[in-house]
Amino acid sequence: NPVFNKAAGAIDGCHIRIKPPSLHRLDYLNYKGFFSINMQAICDASGKFPDVFVGYPGSVHDTRVLKNSPFYLSKRYPPEGYFLLGDGGYPCLETPICLITPYKEPVNGRERQRFNYHQSRGRTIVERAFGVMKTRWRSTLFKALEVRPTFAPRVIASCAFLHIVCIDNGDVLEPDDDVAQDIMAPGPLQEAPAPHERPGNATRDRLAALITGNIEVPQ
Repeated sequence: NPVFNKAAGAIDGCHIRIKPPSLHRLDYLNYKGFFSINMQAICDASGKFPDVFVGYPGSVHDTRVLKNSPFYLSKRYPPEGYFLLGDGGYPCLETPICLITPYKEPVNGRERQRFNYHQSRGRTIVERAFGVMKTRWRSTLFKALEVRPTFAPRVIASCAFLHIVCIDNGDVLEPDDDVAQDIMAPGPLQEAPAPHERPGNATRDRLAALITGNIEVPQ
């Protein structure tokens, strides 16, 4: 949809299974019921990861991972005038980064429903990229079950880098169905913006109005 021509990418988190340490074991138990390490990634239109942040235990909410990630703290991405697309687990923000999320369910009104539909389609690229990475490096990521949690992030980050190398060299792959279903399972509930953040509700409303043709799409 041309309304999203200023989307610099989509952001999401996924869980990589690990063998938890005996100490702080429950910190690694995620909301899906297995032990994991969080991988947060920004994905561009080609399915590559311009930014990855790996290391938080599985029990940590996506929003907390976001707010402790280097790109958020440095405010270096997305560029001014652009925004990221995220799922309902993230807050809708204007600053310190512009992050546009769907309207909360239940959604009332055709304008908001249409926005959520197109916003969801726009961010499926990151879910698919996670699925491709997990499918391609299934055996390597499985090794994360056998290494220390302090070393597992290096294995995961290496797989993310090699995922980019494969795309750059034209190595196209479809995600396995079981991996795709796990990636696209419902995420944690949304957290509200913090006091130092400015909500992105006005930008989201403007984009919704553009989709329904209530205002013209800027060139």
